[in-house]
Amino acid sequence: MDAETRELYQEIILDHSRHPRHFGALKGANRSAEGFNPLCGDRVKIYLAVDDKNRIADVTFEGKGCAISVASASLMTDMLQGRTTPEVEKLMGGFLHLVKGEGNKDLSADDREQLAVMAGVSGFPMRIKCATLAWHAMKAALDGKETAQTE
Repeated sequence: MDAETRELYQEIILDHSRHPRHFGALKGANRSAEGFNPLCGDRVKIYLAVDDKNRIADVTFEGKGCAISVASASLMTDMLQGRTTPEVEKLMGGFLHLVKGEGNKDLSADDREQLAVMAGVSGFPMRIKCATLAWHAMKAALDGKETAQTE
């Protein structure tokens, strides 16, 4: 990745961190789960409204954390709207591979483009938990659990 691209990605991460999308509690949520990273203190709660066709009708989050944690949650909520639970699980798997530096072949071209901003996290192993916290909380909410289990 060249310096210009890296700088652009850093700006996108900072923008999502400073101005998170879909932030706040969700009235009408029928699933929610919390995630906590004891290593750095990041905390997130994901709210989902899943319809009768197992499609994410709406998703929001609340929490505090580092720029990577908040930006990842913001990006995730942008991407989940309208997706079915199998689509969401495939997206999560691709994202986890991406931030661990294992490639992104599991992602569609559009998803790769949106999530590429987080690929640099793979160079900082201690930050992977920051980037994946909201995703694990979202998965816990889909599974009907109240708290996330991180890897």
